[in-house]
Amino acid sequence: MSLTTCTIHTTLKPSRMVYVSNDLARTLHLTNSKTILVRFGSKSFTAPLRVVKKAGLHLYLSNLMFNSIKLPRTGVSHVVSTNGKEINLGPLIGIFTAHTGNNLSPFGARTSFIRQIMRTGNDKSFFIAFGPNDVDWQNETINGYIMRPNGAFVRKVVPLPDVVYNRLSSRKLEKQPQMDGFKERFERRNIPLFNWSFFDKSDVYALLENDEQFKHVPESVINPSPNKVKEMLQVHRFIYLKPSAGSLGIGIYRVTFHPHRGYFVRYRKNGKNTLLRFTKFDDLVRMLGMHRGMLGSYVAQQGIRLIEIDNCPIDFRFHMTKNLDNEWVVAAIGAKKAGKGSVTTHIRTGGSLMTPEQVLEQVYGNHADAVLSNAKNTAINLAQALERNYSHHLGELGFDLGIDQREQIWMFEANSKPGRSIFKHPSLKAEERQSLMNIYDHCLFLSNFRVRRNE
Repeated sequence: MSLTTCTIHTTLKPSRMVYVSNDLARTLHLTNSKTILVRFGSKSFTAPLRVVKKAGLHLYLSNLMFNSIKLPRTGVSHVVSTNGKEINLGPLIGIFTAHTGNNLSPFGARTSFIRQIMRTGNDKSFFIAFGPNDVDWQNETINGYIMRPNGAFVRKVVPLPDVVYNRLSSRKLEKQPQMDGFKERFERRNIPLFNWSFFDKSDVYALLENDEQFKHVPESVINPSPNKVKEMLQVHRFIYLKPSAGSLGIGIYRVTFHPHRGYFVRYRKNGKNTLLRFTKFDDLVRMLGMHRGMLGSYVAQQGIRLIEIDNCPIDFRFHMTKNLDNEWVVAAIGAKKAGKGSVTTHIRTGGSLMTPEQVLEQVYGNHADAVLSNAKNTAINLAQALERNYSHHLGELGFDLGIDQREQIWMFEANSKPGRSIFKHPSLKAEERQSLMNIYDHCLFLSNFRVRRNE
């Protein structure tokens, strides 16, 4: 396989001939070809090939050819040839998400993130952001949004892409009955789609329970009965009750049992941290609505005594990405310190963001580097374990990991579409850029446009 970048030009000549510079022909081993198949996404055409004396790497297409494969722009593009008889331009990377139809901010609060992704590789590749209603399967096209060099978004019709990055942010939309079938239509056309859907907590438990890495998962019980909750409290002394499909720490209860003082419940209500005490377990059951099945979609999770600073628990968000070599790497780590009286370490509930070095040096001193290295290796092992037990492509994960007071590492949450709040920390800007580059690189890997960094 030969791969490089070239500059695409259009010509006003009505010729049905494809012209390539002699440098490009040599690089892609096209010198013995009389005809060439030119492919962009799902569109292609075959035409006679002529090599012209021109310095540099150049490709010339007539307007008719250019429009037939629906190229959105001229200029620089990756180009790959597998056999010297065809060339693929691109890749065309699809970002699957919901949009508002407003060109100024078409993706609402996610517009800035979509813009960041596109800017990472828009100078050599092509991006299209689209929603579920933008695909014309019959004509194999997408009427989605491309980004202009000035950052503005405009509608454009392009072919089906080479790879799809799923960033659909609505759990409700993704759980619609037709959504799996929609995504499967890409895979049937050999278009890889990664980050298939959101994980529920029960999904993660099921994926890992027969894997060696299950040792890092606290005891978790789906749809717990009152008797099971009572049993777990007697064993662990405190537990968390979490919505199975929840996120951002919403709807979480921390329940603590003191043999001589009763049961204590912490939770967030009306923007404030709330603490209630019950002397009888039955009163706790009524408050939580367990007798009415109110926690039917909840998971009861073993509480872990985490390392602390100022008597506030600390956990860590590991942002994991696949790279150009299809390997899991730790793109960034944010340390989250719980707010006073808060159930979770989420920033929105009073938590604060720190770097892992700030935390671990304060807790472990000279031993901090070894603890951090062990946590990174554990995160990579967990990502690999989820991937080998999952039936779809994964390219990005977010782990909420904790370190207990014996240095054991625990995994509380795994997110297949992780948020990016940790990148608000000024010390993580380089990691933010690297995480975006890794996502782009993984798109290159999945679409068979593998390039070296210096190209």
